[in-house]
Formats: sequence, C-alpha cells, structure tokens
Amino acid sequence: MTTATIFPPHGRLMSKLTAIGPYLREKKSQPQRFFFDCLASCVNAEKDPELREFWGWWLVMTATDSGYEYEYDFGRYNAAGEWVNGKLPAKHHDAVLKTLVDFYPKLTPFIVDECQLTLVPAATLTQTPLAELSIK
Repeated sequence: MTTATIFPPHGRLMSKLTAIGPYLREKKSQPQRFFFDCLASCVNAEKDPELREFWGWWLVMTATDSGYEYEYDFGRYNAAGEWVNGKLPAKHHDAVLKTLVDFYPKLTPFIVDECQLTLVPAATLTQTPLAELSIK
C-alpha cells in the first residue's frame, strides 16, 4: 500500500517561502505552483526607476506526487514587468548567478528537511540542476 504525500497547507507554504527571501511572487503563485524571481543586476541605472530593466532569474516550483520539481532560467526583466529569456551579458553573469546559488540552499532545507518532500529538477529543465551550480 502506498502512502500519500502530505503537503503543508498553502498558507503555511506561502509564509515560509516568503520568509526565505524577497524571491516569492505571491500573485504569480498558485496552490500547486510557486513562482520565484530575482532582479539581480540593473541594466541601466540612469533610467527613471519605473523604466529600469534588470538581469536576473526566475524559478517555477511545481507540485508532484512526492514533492516538487523546478525549472529556472535567466534573462531580462523588462520595463513592462515581464521576463524575456536570454543570455546574460558577461559583466552581469556572476552577480546574477550568485543570487541563485545563494537562494537554493535556503529553499532546500525547508522543502526537503522540514516538509519532508522531494525537490528535484524537472525533466524539461534546460539549465544545470541547482545542486550542481557554482560560481567559477
């Protein structure tokens, strides 16, 4: 007989994931899908704040039978408030990567240890699995 995976209540997950850092976007998250992002490096700081664009990353964590799987990517957060997938310029690469490398060890203990759920790369992930990422 298989045991059903027990997920914490959505409200508790939202509170704990929000406490991890400024990454969770509540309005883009749903009960079985959580959206995180980070505006790590400003494209042009000379523009008015509301017109600024940023280099960064976004990560989507989706519920599975045993926990969560994730996908993430890099790109530019434009003035319209949308992510545009794209290669990071060399001068912004390390700053953006550092924020993602710093985020993963904060997320993992909560999901894996505290909630006793899995956190694995999605089969469709096109980037390096987070556990293998490092800053060179």
